[in-house]
Amino acid sequence: MKHFGTSFRIFAQRSAFAVAASLALVLAPAPSHAAARIQHLISPGGIEAWFVQDATVPLIAMEFAFGGGAAQDPADKPGVGNMVASLIDEGSGGLDSKAFHERLDRRAIELSFSSTRDYFRGSLRMLKDNRDEAFDLLQKALTSPHFDSADVERIRAQIISGLRRDTTNPSALASSKFLQVAFGDHPYGRQAKGKLDSVPAIDTADMKDYVARVLAKDTLRVAVVGDVDPATLGQLLDKTFGGLPAKAKLTPVAEIEAAKPPQRAFIPLDVPQTVVTFGGPGIKRNDPNFMAGYVVNHILGGGGLSSRLYREVREKRGLAYSVNESLVWMDRSAIFVGTTGTRADRAGETVDAIEKEIRRMAEEGPTQQELDEAKSYLKGSQMLALDSSSKLASALLQYQLDKLPIDYIEKRNAIVDAVTLDDARTAARRLWGQGLLTVIVGRAPQAAVQPAAATAPKAN
Repeated sequence: MKHFGTSFRIFAQRSAFAVAASLALVLAPAPSHAAARIQHLISPGGIEAWFVQDATVPLIAMEFAFGGGAAQDPADKPGVGNMVASLIDEGSGGLDSKAFHERLDRRAIELSFSSTRDYFRGSLRMLKDNRDEAFDLLQKALTSPHFDSADVERIRAQIISGLRRDTTNPSALASSKFLQVAFGDHPYGRQAKGKLDSVPAIDTADMKDYVARVLAKDTLRVAVVGDVDPATLGQLLDKTFGGLPAKAKLTPVAEIEAAKPPQRAFIPLDVPQTVVTFGGPGIKRNDPNFMAGYVVNHILGGGGLSSRLYREVREKRGLAYSVNESLVWMDRSAIFVGTTGTRADRAGETVDAIEKEIRRMAEEGPTQQELDEAKSYLKGSQMLALDSSSKLASALLQYQLDKLPIDYIEKRNAIVDAVTLDDARTAARRLWGQGLLTVIVGRAPQAAVQPAAATAPKAN
């Protein structure tokens, strides 16, 4: 994902892509992607991909990821992966930055990169007729990025500008502090974007070292959806990824459980609205109890206007405009995290209401009606979540990263259906029985720093 000053260029690419694609879309009905057959493709050179061939419209979407991500940033230089993601397509091969992006724009090719906690990810979209040029530009970006000094300093300035804005952004401050409280000195406790004192120190050697260590074939995962036949796709994958190193040289990342609740932290900031971020240890994706946790979390805070937290905090008490909460899982840990914003003079009341509702869920669990409605929604919403080539490619990549079977889409609704009321209650106690890690940013009273012992939830 590009940042700040590059956003206009991405917008222009997407606008051009959308205009070209819309001409194709009016010629054919929307495809039923979720029902399509997923193939396990292996190229002649050994590159593996999950692939759905779909000629409904002449588009191709590819999502890919390398193991590593921000967790591979040097401890004293967080933000290296983010710098690489922001610069890897700023000139490569025989093309400088301007020429590279002119070729993207001329063919309405969308190309972007991002550094998440555990993965260095990329996304490529194009019209079928432009596939050769699109894959060629991606190959150049991955294998011969320039990291020219002028581009490095331009992107560095943009990132630093964003980090400075974050110092007065209550949501950014709350998120950063929450990760510090939850994970301490572990790589997950660092900001993927870097810090104001680390980004200026990142040099070209750091970025080239990151590319050499992280971008390798053994951790590569690929998902492709669109109008291309398997033989042609195999050739494109070999051309694009075949020249990468065979083995990554990753620094091991330790398993870690988020800090035990209850804990509170307060950051004073003179802003009109106080922001509250709350959470705690979660359930990893490969845990047998994960789906039960996912379903009961939808009931508590992930279901939008129908969630318990929304009804209690917004509808009944009018304490906040919105409140949400979700499960987040990484390779080495998992958390649940929620956020809301409220008036400074009602921050304490808002936190109390959230804690009360979470404690009630931990102690009583959901009702059978709530469970049935949540399962019905989660099964039905899957089809809407996979209604485009890009969405399906993203989902197929995530399933690979989560080490799920290739037929997971077909099995998922049965897995949701299998969650019992006892399963949901067990997951609720596990997730919320210890209370919350809470970060408050704003004009809240200093007394909010320490939780009151009398109101701390009891472990179950």
